[in-house]
Amino acid sequence: MTAPNPAPWPAPLNDPDALPPDTRNLIDHYKYWEVEAIKADLDMQRHQFVVLCENIAYDFNIATVIRNANAFLASRVIVCGRKSWDRRGAVGTHHYQHVSYQPDGREAVTQLQSEGYQIVAVDQAPQAQNLHTFQWPEKSVMIMGQEQIGVSPWLIEAADSCVYIPQWGSTRSLNVGVASGLAMNSWAMQHANPPRS
Repeated sequence: MTAPNPAPWPAPLNDPDALPPDTRNLIDHYKYWEVEAIKADLDMQRHQFVVLCENIAYDFNIATVIRNANAFLASRVIVCGRKSWDRRGAVGTHHYQHVSYQPDGREAVTQLQSEGYQIVAVDQAPQAQNLHTFQWPEKSVMIMGQEQIGVSPWLIEAADSCVYIPQWGSTRSLNVGVASGLAMNSWAMQHANPPRS
């Protein structure tokens, strides 16, 4: 499979130096590429982990999870539960990431298991393993719950593994946006090639 040719942005011009500045928050490699060309190029490099967010209430943190998924090049993000989420925190990264909605998390997990994924809940459950020593399966589904609520008990039970993030301060939990970034970074440290400079 060959890389897609970047489409001219914002319109073809005879003088490349006359292009207006591309002020989007993109690495230099993708400056002046159309959104679909960027997404197609990323699709050829995506990592083999999926992020599943339980959206029990209208959650601003889902946007941060999606932004993190773009940063660590997740295969896709599945939002389960409520369909609505606040897109402001994604800062446009949802345009480059595969984001789908599934009303029933059980169906999503069953489908992912049939595709050979191992289910890993990120939660402070009693059986959870320390994130710092956890060995991520290459084909992982990271299940992220909601702060103060956590991952649903039935999803904890369905998971192959559960991990917690060690903390040294006074609060009991991290918000989902922060926790997802730490989990994705942990997976990337074990399985990803160095990022494009």
